[in-house]
Amino acid sequence: MHAVQPIPLAQLRGVVKRFGAVTALERVDLELHAGQVLALLGANGAGKSTAISLLLGLLEPHEGEALLLGSSPRTLAARQQAGVMLQSGAIADTLRVGELLDLTRSYYPNPRSMEECTAIAGLEGLLGRRYGRLSGGQQRRAQLALAICGRPRVLFLDEPTTGLDIEVRQSLWRGVRELAAGGTSILLTTHYLEEAEVLADRVVVLAHGRVVADGSLEEVRARVSQRRIRCASALDPAEVARWPGVRSATRQDGRLEVVTDDAEDVARRLLARDPGLTGLDVSRAGLAEAFLEITREQPSQEAA
Repeated sequence: MHAVQPIPLAQLRGVVKRFGAVTALERVDLELHAGQVLALLGANGAGKSTAISLLLGLLEPHEGEALLLGSSPRTLAARQQAGVMLQSGAIADTLRVGELLDLTRSYYPNPRSMEECTAIAGLEGLLGRRYGRLSGGQQRRAQLALAICGRPRVLFLDEPTTGLDIEVRQSLWRGVRELAAGGTSILLTTHYLEEAEVLADRVVVLAHGRVVADGSLEEVRARVSQRRIRCASALDPAEVARWPGVRSATRQDGRLEVVTDDAEDVARRLLARDPGLTGLDVSRAGLAEAFLEITREQPSQEAA
């Protein structure tokens, strides 16, 4: 007997979504399973936010189907098991953070405690502040607390750290990692590739409304042949950048960093040109290089 495959917690099946003459999503298939953190990547306008809106029932597809917990995203049962942190949302500026949390918690049968929401989202000392008086980073923390207070099985985070400084972003990352470790499935849209590398165990890349890559971080990285070379060298990065097979050469934290299509040849040339070179390390290129390589040659909808 074949094992029964678990139903995806969130799913797009053959979805087409148009806005006038523009096709935002073209035959998109997407699945989020229990225990996953899925990063949905793409340039601005690739269709990431449209996909989230379809899964939340905020939009209807022109073709195909959007499912949340196996049913329509517009059903109360599905919505009560989902949390969402959108790029923009109508939150009453005059209410205090604690009042907002109390109100939102009252919508759910078994909400998280105020203390747990505060700890996960990093809201210590802010419950008495009016939402409109919070900084941008503090507002994003409050939005995360509101998104998780109902103990969602599925959490949607749409560009959660856009415009925030690295310290605030890392604080939010800690909260997301804690939620994932506790069993919450998370669909994250982001254009910060390091965010996906830190948080996600699976990546889907959209380009011009189409899925162009879908797999683990390692599988997506494997789509490109580039390697990154790091070493301690006195060579001028501008000179190295002109060598054949070198895509970029920069100095990062005092070390020379080279992205290349021909790691062996470039490494030999580095050693020959700088006998004092030390700490040579060759690794697969990161998600940023893979993302650029995958999306670079994708045709637009108009050209398709």
